[in-house]
Amino acid sequence: MTVNAVPANIDPAISTPVVTAPKTLGSADFMNLLSVQLQNQDPMKPMDDTAFIAQMAQFSSLEQTQTLTQQMTQMRATQDLTTANSYIGRQVTVNDGNGGTVTGNVTAVDASGSSPMLVVNSQSYALSAVIRLEPGATTSASAPTN
Repeated sequence: MTVNAVPANIDPAISTPVVTAPKTLGSADFMNLLSVQLQNQDPMKPMDDTAFIAQMAQFSSLEQTQTLTQQMTQMRATQDLTTANSYIGRQVTVNDGNGGTVTGNVTAVDASGSSPMLVVNSQSYALSAVIRLEPGATTSASAPTN
């Protein structure tokens, strides 16, 4: 009887197999599994219709969940940008990240990164750093008199 070696990742320092994190299965993996099941089924005992329908429903549910997650992420990013834009011209108090606070008017929104940043006193702060929001400080401009 011939026994073939099974390759395994072994750490020579501890002489035990190295365990790697499991890969997340996606829709392509599901479709591959389903096609292999269909190819290897017994022609005398084909796959039960209810099992096939249940698997297709699971696949459909997986795709819809993935789409919903992507749409919710996009909606959150859009909402954050809209919120940040609504702060322009308003006075905010933000945590400065060093245990203190900074108060000033929001003069711009920096959307170049992964999330919008409020520009207060020429410094950028995360939207989550806002601890107080007030109407913008008004400056009196002298109006011409006739």
